[in-house]
Amino acid sequence: MLDGLLYLSISWQWIGALCYRRSLDPGLQRGGLVIIKKADQRRRRRRSGRVAACCRAVTKKYSKLIERTKRLLQLVPQPGTSRRAKKGRRSGGSISVSVSTSASIVDSNAASTSRAALQLSSSSSTRKSFNSDTHPARLHQNSSTQTRNSHSSQTSNDNSAITYNDSGMNMQNNTALSSSAAGGAGPGSSDGSGSAVELPPGADHVTNEGGGAGADGATDDGAPASSGHSNNTTNGHDVKHNGFAANNNGSNNSCAVDGENNRENSSGYSGVHLDKSNQEIIRLIGQYLHDVGLEKSVKTLMVESNCYLEHPSATKFREHVLVGDWIKADADLKDLEPLIDNGKSSTITEMKFILLEQKYLEHLDDGNPLDALHVLRSELTPLQHNILRVHQLSSYMMCSTNHDLYQRAKWEGKGIASRALVMERLQTFMPPSVMMSPRRLRTLLQQAVELQSQNCPCHDMAWETNLQTVSLLTDHCCTTDGFPMQTIQVLTDHCDEVWFCKFSPDGLKLATGSKDSTVIIWDVDPYKLTLKHRRVLDGQAQLNVSFVSWSPDSKLILVGGTEDSHELFIWNVDDGKLVVKFSQSLEDSLACGTFSRDGNHFVCGGQKGQLYLCDLNGTLLDSWEGVRVNSVAFRADNKTILAADNHYRIRGYNFDSPRSDFDILRESHPIMTFSINSADRLALLNVSNQGLHLWDIEDKCLLRRFQGIRQSNFAIHSCFGGVNESFVASGSEDKVVYIWHLKREEPLAKLAGHTKTVNCVSWNPVYPSLLASASDDATVRIWGPKPTGSSATTESDDCSSSSSSSSWNMT
Repeated sequence: MLDGLLYLSISWQWIGALCYRRSLDPGLQRGGLVIIKKADQRRRRRRSGRVAACCRAVTKKYSKLIERTKRLLQLVPQPGTSRRAKKGRRSGGSISVSVSTSASIVDSNAASTSRAALQLSSSSSTRKSFNSDTHPARLHQNSSTQTRNSHSSQTSNDNSAITYNDSGMNMQNNTALSSSAAGGAGPGSSDGSGSAVELPPGADHVTNEGGGAGADGATDDGAPASSGHSNNTTNGHDVKHNGFAANNNGSNNSCAVDGENNRENSSGYSGVHLDKSNQEIIRLIGQYLHDVGLEKSVKTLMVESNCYLEHPSATKFREHVLVGDWIKADADLKDLEPLIDNGKSSTITEMKFILLEQKYLEHLDDGNPLDALHVLRSELTPLQHNILRVHQLSSYMMCSTNHDLYQRAKWEGKGIASRALVMERLQTFMPPSVMMSPRRLRTLLQQAVELQSQNCPCHDMAWETNLQTVSLLTDHCCTTDGFPMQTIQVLTDHCDEVWFCKFSPDGLKLATGSKDSTVIIWDVDPYKLTLKHRRVLDGQAQLNVSFVSWSPDSKLILVGGTEDSHELFIWNVDDGKLVVKFSQSLEDSLACGTFSRDGNHFVCGGQKGQLYLCDLNGTLLDSWEGVRVNSVAFRADNKTILAADNHYRIRGYNFDSPRSDFDILRESHPIMTFSINSADRLALLNVSNQGLHLWDIEDKCLLRRFQGIRQSNFAIHSCFGGVNESFVASGSEDKVVYIWHLKREEPLAKLAGHTKTVNCVSWNPVYPSLLASASDDATVRIWGPKPTGSSATTESDDCSSSSSSSSWNMT
């Protein structure tokens, strides 16, 4: 049939040529030319028809192979580091698929076959996936191309090691690549022909042989590859929509690998699939890297994780605000409007007001009052928002200098600093899915550090715990090193019950008062943490010493007795001389007293209704009759006197004109004693049959009820102490010294050693490693830190405490 068609075509062409060349008649010449053209057109149509038929036959036969090849081309890794890959990118890197097959083109009676090569070319770059719409472009017989493709497959037959580096980890896949036979004939196909796929430069070769993808051996899309077909795949492309990198959590692009040869390395890189929590962590890290200027790291992180840092419109909005392009920033705000608080008009108006406010101030800073006036009249005022602020902004027009403008507006001036503050204010209106709040990761870490500080049982609160002062690599925990946890000295110079003890404000002296009518002054060695006897003050005969108070300069000491005592004594501790002996009436009861904060006065009182204000010479300056008190203290204003009376309350008394008194707090049981911290904010109350209570005297509220202490109707004195007065200590009728953290009700430590009731404790205000306790067993115990590395036990080793990790700060 083909021969007949060919003969007919040649005959018509010969007739036309004869008419055209040999005839002298112009009409026949034109007719012969027409015949030649018609014959040529028919020949071309027949040829194109044969080409189309061949293409359809090959495409039908190898359609599944082509589809599979497309998928492989989408998943093959694109190293981009080899010289060949770089060359392919520069030259356009066409992807060609050469399929060598034998197709019968002639009729059924023809015995010979011809081989045709179909070359499908795509202009996409080597990093893009194969286009599914690629169609056959031309049919040609090119044995050299087939030989080159076959040779390329044969040379890559060796096992190739593919190494993928990610964060210090190497993933190596030894992929066995099979080659097709030379000349394009591969074994195993149904008609004796093989098919070879030529991949982009730098990519792996994927070869089909045997029953891989023949007419009868093609696999389905989801079927695993045969053991003779190994693929190394990677997710080398990013899907982006409007600047967002999509995270295909539900997709699975991994290609099956030979289970026996590559079982350990079958997790070839096929993209990262992150849940919502991990995506947010990636965004937090990306924002932090952006803040510190690691822009390349941010881009790499976002691309590799398929996450986004913020909405692209929000990114443009930030850029335009920071450069001061207010027109574009306003346009960006309109784009963001549907994403902000569901487009709520009041929120958008507030954000626009902030932008225009900065724009107005920058015009004033540039010396353009007319432009600033235009913004004020035409843009700010029509918003009808924050009218008072608009009036205030209008007053800035009267500023004579920029410095005056900065001071009045409390503004940093035109520049990146003030614009960054504006951007931070604007970010508060945006949902985190659009733009995270500034320095979000740092904020979370600071909150974590603060929470760890609150949970630290021995946290001294002396230094601010922030990201600069603590390590993020370990949990924050203060240690008990330097904490007064064991007895380091026992003072036994008193011969009767010791009712009171008090360190001096300078921390270098300790005064102890006893039922034996003596006051002993001790010198403190802050380096050896030992006390040495200095002198005995025994001029107050027959006076059972129940309280001692130091002057602010640590030179004078006020000494008083029990409720039946009507006298007070002021001693100079340096020379041991009596300075003042105060007594107003024999009927008085002076059982408590204290110096003023400036040290120029003292106040005293008792249960018989007296409250006296005196100078250091013992002169009575003022009095308040009818007040029955059992404990007093001066406030920081040096005017208000706090006194606990027998109505279960603490009241304030002001002797200045006009005189006034007022309630501070009220308890349900008698207040035996109380003390005020140095910050003049907290009050520590020993309440009969209730224990130890902590009050805020500014807010007038009960903060804590400390647990463990036992107290009935005896006067027990407690104190604030430790570094920055972060702790509370108190005696107890169960012969134990209790220590609490200021923020916890459960005891931090119980110091055992006394044999009778502990009446008073005093924490050294300067050297917080020292704590003194006075007891009815006639001793004063000095508590100090445990020796470093010492495993020896002491008589206070039965104390229980919570261990922790930052050093106890010593002054």
